[in-house]
Amino acid sequence: MSSFNSIINTSQLVLIDFYANWCGPCKVLAPILKEVKHELADKIKILKIDVDKNQTLAAKYQVRGVPTMILFKDGKQLWRQSGVLQKDDIVAIINQHA
Repeated sequence: MSSFNSIINTSQLVLIDFYANWCGPCKVLAPILKEVKHELADKIKILKIDVDKNQTLAAKYQVRGVPTMILFKDGKQLWRQSGVLQKDDIVAIINQHA
């Protein structure tokens, strides 16, 4: 958990994707986030957290459903969304907070 805190406590935007291998919508979101990461590589770090392997972390951030994306900067949660969004929507949200 301390390494997670050091990741989100940076001035760079960090998008955490809480997912599960068995989750259909998570599989739909994965390639969308790859495109976002490729397009905005200089603005954001995107990390995937498997809720089954990181139950304590998922509980800490009250992840009730997957996929859940949380955007952090300087350790603060700026935005949160459960479910799948399209690439343009995610890019717009990131740019709004950049």
